[in-house]
Amino acid sequence: MWGKRRYNSLDYYLKEQFGEKLYKISLNGGMTCPNRDGKLGYGGCIFCSGGSGDFASPPGDIVMQIEKAKALISEKYSGNRFIAYFGSYTNTYGETGYLRKLFYDVIEREETAVLDIATRPDCLEPEKLELIEELNRIKPVWIELGLQTADDTTARLINRGYPTEAYDRAVSDLKKTGVHIITHMIAGLPGESEEDMIRTARHIAAAGSDGIKIQLLHILRGTALEKMYNEGSIRVMTEEEYISTVVKLISVIPGDMVIHRLTGDGDKKILAAPLWSCNKRRVLNLINHRLKTENILQGCNTDAR
Repeated sequence: MWGKRRYNSLDYYLKEQFGEKLYKISLNGGMTCPNRDGKLGYGGCIFCSGGSGDFASPPGDIVMQIEKAKALISEKYSGNRFIAYFGSYTNTYGETGYLRKLFYDVIEREETAVLDIATRPDCLEPEKLELIEELNRIKPVWIELGLQTADDTTARLINRGYPTEAYDRAVSDLKKTGVHIITHMIAGLPGESEEDMIRTARHIAAAGSDGIKIQLLHILRGTALEKMYNEGSIRVMTEEEYISTVVKLISVIPGDMVIHRLTGDGDKKILAAPLWSCNKRRVLNLINHRLKTENILQGCNTDAR
């Protein structure tokens, strides 16, 4: 079904859709976020150290960014097509004319196989949706939405800045454009139980998302979350807790959804906790081992969508 894997991985999806593995190159469109610039609030979500995309290139000439990013991965990737990923901050939070030129300059390049745009559900006005649909007629477009949790109480605690209803509406609108929708969720948010996390995964599936990224909560230095952690008001998941939870999440995610991520890379220079997450390969190996030993396949505990 998915080769030797027990879930519908991004690698499998890419080979099925594009015939090869594609690497991402991270680009910066110079956007900010309404939860940082004062429109909705300041400082962003409590776990945010500077936007969702801390590893992206700095703003500047987009062609220069592309060439620099290609050079960085040239030693490990010999292919000539890429996923162009706009991950820093909110990448539909800008004037539509600016966004059109920015995205056209990237999507029309021969080596761009996919245009991947990370944004907020509350930054998808009708003219932005029209642009996204227009771009998707040229090449595949992925839209990444940072839901993090389906629980509005937790959402207020982490200062997300919009209700879950806005996410549901955004997915419904995006489905009409034909793009591939990827939803981010965080495991280990303050006060959430394993059952809460499972409810979020089920909500993402029910809303109609095509893919999911599961991220462990990282405590990054200089964030509001670090202050809470240092005060002892929150805790982080242990390695065993995370592995057990992810395996259960996989079991309730429908088999046709693409799992784009099972754990994330924390910037070791600013990661305060949990330090065990730095060994990403070990974590992935443990998850895959648990799936095999417990005979868990993606979607085995949910009806197919």
